Amino acid sequence: MHSLATAAPVPTALAQVDREKIYQWINELSSPDTRENALLELSKKRESVPDLAPMLWHSFGTIAALLQEIVNIYPSINPPTLTAHQSNRVCNALALLQCVASHPETRSAFLAAHIPLFLYPFLHTVSKTRPFEYLRLTSLGVIGALVKTDEQEVINFLLTTEIIPLCLRIMESGSELSKTVATFILQKILLDDTGLAYICQTYERFSHVAMILGKMVLQLSKEPSARLLKHVVRCYLRLSDNPRAREALRQCLPDQLKDTTFAQVLKDDTTTKRWLAQLVKNLQEGQVTDPRGIPLPPQ
Repeated sequence: MHSLATAAPVPTALAQVDREKIYQWINELSSPDTRENALLELSKKRESVPDLAPMLWHSFGTIAALLQEIVNIYPSINPPTLTAHQSNRVCNALALLQCVASHPETRSAFLAAHIPLFLYPFLHTVSKTRPFEYLRLTSLGVIGALVKTDEQEVINFLLTTEIIPLCLRIMESGSELSKTVATFILQKILLDDTGLAYICQTYERFSHVAMILGKMVLQLSKEPSARLLKHVVRCYLRLSDNPRAREALRQCLPDQLKDTTFAQVLKDDTTTKRWLAQLVKNLQEGQVTDPRGIPLPPQ
């Protein structure tokens, strides 16, 4: 099928036919009878149509139709009866919302409408079946697309919601892929000064984050994943930028990050090795030592 991403050498008439198909599918989203196929076709095209997000956002009834798809499967969440077909269909709708979330022209309006909150019931699910895992992963992808933009308004919005405890729960018990995206979201929140201050504001918040990261390190020492470890180390490094968190990390940083446990996993990953070395250095700096060079416990 012709892709607009490589449309330069193709006659414009063919590109126009493709545009007409896009318009037709967007119109078909408004009708329950034609929606399922339109969702499938548009989700396949979302990478190759740069202005798909504004087209979806500004066309009549489209966002309402996508939200209807989401709300329609709430009854299948509890008790957990979600089928593969239902999951695939709603994930196509979520893919289109991800497109809207990541586009600079539609992102602010997407947040102002509080649309991410419609996805939170999916992140609350705990069923380990594939349809639910796919649903959680795709929902996390929408939030991941938001934080990837490094926009202050995204972090400000997320901090008014329950995204941090939701991510922490998935980081503890999700599949490796879901854990990776959830940890990436937490990392992006921490890298923002407001996010770091928020998490380090109370001991309860910090200790919850530190406890889950510690459990993940223990799990990673048994089942290594370089990609997941990278995000975990970056979270720890960022926490060490906060003086109070740095003090606490001196007591609770897992030994596996101080010894050679992950040497083999990280042998080709210079970035993560550098972050880990910087983390250890940050925790050593400012410690009071006696004349023999032995760190003394804080007074």
